[in-house]
Amino acid sequence: MPFAHITGWGMHVPEPVLTNDDIAKLVETNDEWIRGRTGIRERHIARENEFPSTLGVEAALKALQVANLAPTELDLIICTSSSPEYIFPATACLIQDQIGATKAGAFDLLAACSGFIYATNMAAQAIRSGSIKNALVIGSETLSRFINWKDRNTCILFGDGAGAFVLQASDKPGGVLSAVMHSDGSGADLLTLPGGGSRYPATETTIHEGKHYVSMDGKEVFRFATRVMGHATQESLQLAGLTTNDIQWIIPHQANYRIIETAAKYLKLPMEKFVVNVDRYGNTSTASIPIATVEAIEGGKVKSGDKIVFVGFGAGLTWGAMTVEWTGPIEPKKTIYPQQYRLFARLRSWLRRALRFIEGIFFRRVCTQRLSGSERQKRTG
Repeated sequence: MPFAHITGWGMHVPEPVLTNDDIAKLVETNDEWIRGRTGIRERHIARENEFPSTLGVEAALKALQVANLAPTELDLIICTSSSPEYIFPATACLIQDQIGATKAGAFDLLAACSGFIYATNMAAQAIRSGSIKNALVIGSETLSRFINWKDRNTCILFGDGAGAFVLQASDKPGGVLSAVMHSDGSGADLLTLPGGGSRYPATETTIHEGKHYVSMDGKEVFRFATRVMGHATQESLQLAGLTTNDIQWIIPHQANYRIIETAAKYLKLPMEKFVVNVDRYGNTSTASIPIATVEAIEGGKVKSGDKIVFVGFGAGLTWGAMTVEWTGPIEPKKTIYPQQYRLFARLRSWLRRALRFIEGIFFRRVCTQRLSGSERQKRTG
C-alpha cells in the first residue's frame, strides 16, 4: 500500500488589507475590543475581480511548483470552500481548466472550516487505495462577500485567501498517518448561511431579511470549538500511535486566538507549539490551515521529519484532525514550471469552446435537414 505524502504547498491572499481601525469606521467597535476577543488585527479582502477560483489557481500553481509536478500529471483536484463560486459548476472544475490539469477529475467538498482536513483525508485515502498517484487539494475563500458589515459579531472575524497542498504516492513511510472526521447536525443552526440554497433561494424577501449573510451564535460556537479541538487532536494522535510528546507542531484552524489558547490548555501544551497567524489574516475558513502551514515552512519552523497535527472545526457542525509526518517534495527527475501551463490551458480552453460552437452549428444544420426531409416525405406520402 503506498503512502500519501504532502509534497507541495502554496498560498495566495488578496492585496487589500482591512484593519480593525477600518472596521471601527463601519460599526461600533475598536481595535482593542476586537483583539481582546479574537486576537485579530487585520484581514485581507478580495477585489471585485478576485474569486475563489482565481485565488485558488494562484495557490495551486505555487504548490505544484514546490512539488515540481506538472498540472497534466494530476489525477484528482478537490476544492473545499465555504464561499464557492457557484452551486454548480464546481469551483474545482474552474481551477482544473485554468491550470491545464487535462486528466484530473475535479469536485468540490463542503464541510465549512473543517473542509481542508476532510478534503486532504479524501485525497490521501484515494492515494493509499492505489486508485490515483497525484492529488491537489485547495481551500479558497471570498467570505467577505457574505458578511453583513453592520454586524460586529461577524464582520470582525472573516478574511479572504487560498491555500493548497499537493499529495503524492510514495513507497517511503510517512506522510498522512491518521485522520478523524466528525459531525453533529443538531448544531446546524449555530453557524449558517441560509440564503442561496433550495430552501431559501434568492428573492426580494430573503435579501430584505438578510438571509444571504453569515449568521452565528458566537457563544455556542466558542463552547463547541473549545470542546472538540483538543479531543480531536488526541483522537488522531492515538490512531497514529503517538502522543503529544511526539509532535513538533499543531497547526489549528485560525478562527480565534482564545479558542486556540483554550485547546493548548486542554492538551497541556505551550502556545509555542501552535502555529498561529490569525492576527494577520482573520478566519479564512478552509484556507486557514494551509496558509498557516505555508508560513510556518517559509519561516523555518516546519522541517522534514516533523510530526504535525492539523485540527479544525466549522459549521455543520463539523470537526476533525489529521496527523502527518512531514517529508517535503519527492526528489525531482527534472525541473517543472507549472506557470507555463497557464498559456496552454487558456489555449486549450478556447479551442474546446470553439469546437463546441462549431459542433453546435453543424448539429443544428443536420437537424434542420432531417426535419425538412421528414416534412417532404409526409407531403409526398
